Amino acid sequence: MTLREILEGSAAETPGVDVGTDDDGATAWSLGGTVFARLSADGSTASFLLDAIVANAAARTPDVKRSRRGDGWVEMTPKVVDRHVYDRARAWFLSGHRRLTGPGL
Repeated sequence: MTLREILEGSAAETPGVDVGTDDDGATAWSLGGTVFARLSADGSTASFLLDAIVANAAARTPDVKRSRRGDGWVEMTPKVVDRHVYDRARAWFLSGHRRLTGPGL
């Protein structure tokens, strides 16, 4: 499994998500014009826009750091895509989406 497969699978479960390509070739998932997840052009790094408390916890997990994209953004560059990476990437994609739609939507 790849980061792309994880994010594309998660996107298929989230209503209203648009997908596009940034100027640098990265894939970007957005809702209402706000990007909440990105995958680098080479597929090695996934970035997520999260609530501050989630982003702070995420930044303390393996292969994750705060992103230069700004507050709430973290980026994951796993050496191996295992079950733990799958779980985190999927959860953060869904969390980023939920952050824009509100609870229960």
